[in-house]
Amino acid sequence: MKFRGINFRGKKILMSRNGDRAAAALFISVLAVAVPALFAQASSGELRVVQQSASGNAPAADGSPLTITLQDALHRARALDPQYHSALTDLGVAREERVQARAGLLPSVTYNNSFIYTEGTGQPRGCALTASCPTSRFIANNGVHEYISQGDAHQAVSLTNFADYRRSSAALAQARAKAEIATRGLVVTVTQAYYGLVVAQRKYATAQRADTEAQRFLKISQELQKGGEVARADVVKASIQAQQRQRDLQEAQLEMQHSRLDLAVLLFPDWNENFSVVDDLQTPEPLPAFPEVEVAAKKNNPELRSALAALAAANHQVTAAWGGLLPSLSVDYFYGIDSNQFAIRTDGVRNLGYSTVATLQIPIFSWGADRSKLKQAELRRDQAKLELSHEQRQLLAHLRQFYEEASTARSEMESLASSAEMAADSLRLTNLRYQAGESTVLEIVDAQNTLTQARNAYDDGQIRYRVAVANLQTLTGSF
Repeated sequence: MKFRGINFRGKKILMSRNGDRAAAALFISVLAVAVPALFAQASSGELRVVQQSASGNAPAADGSPLTITLQDALHRARALDPQYHSALTDLGVAREERVQARAGLLPSVTYNNSFIYTEGTGQPRGCALTASCPTSRFIANNGVHEYISQGDAHQAVSLTNFADYRRSSAALAQARAKAEIATRGLVVTVTQAYYGLVVAQRKYATAQRADTEAQRFLKISQELQKGGEVARADVVKASIQAQQRQRDLQEAQLEMQHSRLDLAVLLFPDWNENFSVVDDLQTPEPLPAFPEVEVAAKKNNPELRSALAALAAANHQVTAAWGGLLPSLSVDYFYGIDSNQFAIRTDGVRNLGYSTVATLQIPIFSWGADRSKLKQAELRRDQAKLELSHEQRQLLAHLRQFYEEASTARSEMESLASSAEMAADSLRLTNLRYQAGESTVLEIVDAQNTLTQARNAYDDGQIRYRVAVANLQTLTGSF
């Protein structure tokens, strides 16, 4: 009779072949009830996390737009961005790989059950009274029926196992660094999209004011023409200017809508355009001195940490490849039965017992495969060294570049604000001079264009500084 073992809630159940179908039915029934419940519980838990992360600050019941700050936008984007979650997935995979590598250093225990049936020899001639006469045709088997039910404690010791564990730890550190890189990169993306919408709204408001001013000037020129104070050419020029401002207004509205759509893709799991953003560009973040930024970059740069971890992993991979050229030891301790009957005792003899097998494997010849693996590992290590050196130089260059960009953008904001104020005052004075007959229509048009350009330049300067700070913080972390 054939026996099989089934694990149920940590217990081993042995049964005969006749009970296989009933056991299988019972096992499948348990799975059918338990597995869907577990998946449903996990899915509902994940859904709750996503909902809590992405549905905060829900729109009001009266349909008023949802107000979102930059921090709200970052929180929402972290719950939805696929590249960010891909980095987190890689981090989780690396963490589990280290668990598996650590398990390879520790003893493992398994329980084996098997039944061996061998064709018998029948009644051999001349062996009727001889106890040593074989009863089965295969000498490697102990009888026609052989039952094996043993626990096996296995331990393997090799240089490769230790190197693999250290390599997995370095890979985990690299995955952590890449997750931090993804986090900071997402901040830059959201900052650009968020303040892109803020500036687009500002430019739309500027275009509205410019359109209103152009229409007002067109009306003034028409009234002055009726009074014979200006020529028809002034009215034509004012009409052209008014039409251009209407086209600029349409383009500004289109750009604002595109910016809103780009931000909505980052923030909402379901489509939603009914939201507004907080304009906090009037309060720019302070910029620390360069020595402080340099110290922070040396301590908190994730790209440098990633390159260092990659080099460490490559070094451990070389060690693991060397392990394939060296002897390895494995020890197995068996306890259980290996008997012709599935019983603890047979004819008063106890079948339970133990045995130990120690194996020392010495590699001799593998057609150059082990040497090839070592060569591969050394090539990857050399590449990792080169990438680390490049990353160190690139860090210094990017640090100086991003800091100078942020410093220049901040220093220019006062000048841009002053230019916008002077352009507005210039337009006001030019209008008064035109009504007094002291300026031309070309001066009015030039003053209007200058004011629009100055206001847009000021808005662009503010977003430029915010994005420059975000780029700088990808190297240094928050400050």
